[in-house]
Amino acid sequence: MTTPPTSPRPISTSPAPPSLIATLPGHYYTDPAIFRQEQELLFESLWFCAVRSADLDRPGAFRTVQVGRENIVVTRTRTGELRAFLNVCRHRGARLCTEESGEVRRSLQCPYHAWTYDLDGKLIAAPNLIKMPDVDRVEYGLIKVALREWLGYAWVCLAAEPPSFEDTVMYAAVERLGDAAAIEHYGTERLALGKRISYDVRANWKLIVENFMECYHCATIHPELTEVLPEFADGYAAQYYVGHGAEFGSEIRGFTVDGSEGFTRLPEVTDDQDRRYYAITIKPTVFVNLVPDHVILHRMFPLAEDRTVVECDWLYAPDVVASGTDVSKSVELFHRVNVQDFEACERTQPGMSSRAYRGGGVLVPNEHHIGIFHEWLLTRLGDAHA
Repeated sequence: MTTPPTSPRPISTSPAPPSLIATLPGHYYTDPAIFRQEQELLFESLWFCAVRSADLDRPGAFRTVQVGRENIVVTRTRTGELRAFLNVCRHRGARLCTEESGEVRRSLQCPYHAWTYDLDGKLIAAPNLIKMPDVDRVEYGLIKVALREWLGYAWVCLAAEPPSFEDTVMYAAVERLGDAAAIEHYGTERLALGKRISYDVRANWKLIVENFMECYHCATIHPELTEVLPEFADGYAAQYYVGHGAEFGSEIRGFTVDGSEGFTRLPEVTDDQDRRYYAITIKPTVFVNLVPDHVILHRMFPLAEDRTVVECDWLYAPDVVASGTDVSKSVELFHRVNVQDFEACERTQPGMSSRAYRGGGVLVPNEHHIGIFHEWLLTRLGDAHA
């Protein structure tokens, strides 16, 4: 006699106590349709931090970057400005630049039919183009993408009418630090790249954002970080409070993996900012970490509902990098934090498709500010998938 299959045990839906608030349901982290909507309404509609400006250090240098469903090429012109274009030839749609980065002398040429564009995007040559005098070389140039530079990075926006950069990107720093000038004291645009590490994380981008925003997990998985920033062991993230920076431990000499001496304080960092760590989330995909002697900036590139590449830059005073000073102890601290965080996100991703998480999880009081991120997301998406 065959035993009939049993139905899954129903998941409790009893109301949560006031100290707990609900997270997003699990399918927000696993549904390809939701990810496509995020690509359209977030990554392709808002400002996206694409490349570090100094990576394109001479005319003709270019770098390609994936923004939502579009591939973008950012290049530096002969007169020194940065330009961004859709990385698509106007002739038959071939990928124009096939390498992640490179350098050309004066133009970008399609490898398919040799349509050629100058570094401002204008069509300047093509086989038999002289026989097509009716072709407008500007009209059939590359499709431009809006670009702004801030903190030493090129931010791009695919929207036909980009939102205000000041009211969205820059305001995130004001909202977090409580002062428009506070982030400028670090002179991020004048710093030099000391180290870059790319992490391929098998998790949804939102899990990474949520993890970065809270420190309820810090005492569990970040022993090195809580040694340097003891208050994090209590579970409150710096982002919980406007203007608050987590203070270094009394015996800690620098933001390093063993608490040893770091580097000279950046010249415009104030006494109030000294020996403190500040974290900023710039929605949807950027984290900025500020300490007195360097800046750490994360850029996320969501590639699928369960895969996110995170590129992390460690930025120091130019003389620190130019002199070849060993930065490994300061890099190692946040590298360990990154690995610990990303392993936690990868451990969480499978649970998003479990029936146990069908209705989502909960946020304890230390995490309630993550609910603001969820509300922002649902507003952007129109709450169509709740």
